[in-house]
Amino acid sequence: MKSAVETLNPTRVRLTVEVPFEELKDSLDAAYKKINQQVTVKGFRKGKIPARVIDQRFGRGAVLEEAVNDALPKFYTEAVNEAELNVLGQPEVDITELKDNETLNFTAEVDVRPTIEIPDYSGIEVEVDAVEIADEDVDKAVEELRERFASTSPVERAAEDGDVVTIDLEAKVEGEVLEDGVASGVSYTIGSGELLEGIDDAVKGLEAGGEATFTSELKGGSAAGKESEVTVKVTQVAKRELPELDDDFAQLASEFDTLDELKADSRKRLETARQFDQATQAQERVLEKLLELVEVPVPEKLLEDEIRTRKHNLEHHQLGQMGLDLAKYLEIQGKTEEEFDAETKEQAEKGIKTQFVLDELVNKEKLNVNQEELTEHLMRRAQSSGMSPDQFAQAVVEGGQVPMLVGEVARGKALAVVVEAATVKDTNGEVVDLDDEDEAAEGEQADASAEADAESAKADEEKSEA
Repeated sequence: MKSAVETLNPTRVRLTVEVPFEELKDSLDAAYKKINQQVTVKGFRKGKIPARVIDQRFGRGAVLEEAVNDALPKFYTEAVNEAELNVLGQPEVDITELKDNETLNFTAEVDVRPTIEIPDYSGIEVEVDAVEIADEDVDKAVEELRERFASTSPVERAAEDGDVVTIDLEAKVEGEVLEDGVASGVSYTIGSGELLEGIDDAVKGLEAGGEATFTSELKGGSAAGKESEVTVKVTQVAKRELPELDDDFAQLASEFDTLDELKADSRKRLETARQFDQATQAQERVLEKLLELVEVPVPEKLLEDEIRTRKHNLEHHQLGQMGLDLAKYLEIQGKTEEEFDAETKEQAEKGIKTQFVLDELVNKEKLNVNQEELTEHLMRRAQSSGMSPDQFAQAVVEGGQVPMLVGEVARGKALAVVVEAATVKDTNGEVVDLDDEDEAAEGEQADASAEADAESAKADEEKSEA
């Protein structure tokens, strides 16, 4: 077999392959055997029909077609390996010449990973938010904890803001009660905004036994998005009572003996969370700077597939779970379809470029992924997916997704290398030491790249293996 490569553009090549006919022998034998099992000829036992009879009865062309279809993937793979191509997706194959007992010639056009030159990234500088915890931040955190320990007690008066009311609901659309529009014994805190728009005004001022009717757009269910006439009946009004902010509360809500100790711990927790956010922000901004330094051509077909995948996931998974369609989503977001398409394309391009650049860095820096790193990443992905680690691991193995996970971890490590080499300062002009948060943020970045900016990683792995 002979093959040659022609570069059509930085992300696409054409392979020209010439196959001597004798190299089709195994595929021809397999074709005759397959046809033998599928047809019946009088006078011959099934599976024992001579090749010449098959040629006479069914035509040599049918045999050649079966043999070529069987052989093409093997010869294509050999040509790809011989040229050391890093292909993306499926090739477009065209048989240019097929002469019985002489030769088979074909061409295959396919997308390839572009050659990327990684420049010196040690000069990258970014600015991140300073970690500053105000007393008001601590007070807010303690107040949120206090809210969790609030108690309620029934009162015989009209409902007010902040009260917890027990209500029955009935929703009608065009005068008909919806099958899924009736609910009883619902607990609702007035002012929380957790139920239907308009319900706060409807229940305020009502005592137990009182009811009101209001109009609201349904957020979910069989009539999501439709205007509904909702009847609400209050069966109980209860007042929320917050515990006193003192040492007794600290002992009730935490392992600390005093309120001062509880506040000190809250401040420390806020600092840790802000430091983590700062590290994540640094990685995001360093990545942006890195992508600006590198010229990355994007294969058109891969980009089209990535855009299609993102739209499909949004429409059929994310929006479906919220009871929305794309038109309603765009209305809520205040975007036109053209703006949405432009944003999706931009995000898809960034995801593909991110993967290409970080993969090149993995090779350049000779980064490897050990079992401990892979296990930690798997645990995080399992947690974010709502599955147990064992269930997630089984799904990954059965779906052949282990290489994809390895790639995600490796890309996270590659970005960490660039961040380490960059200069990161906060808004106060102070150089930020990210060592304490680097490992956690690296894992977070790997997760984010898998689920958002680099969704193309999964598609790329699957296409390369196909």
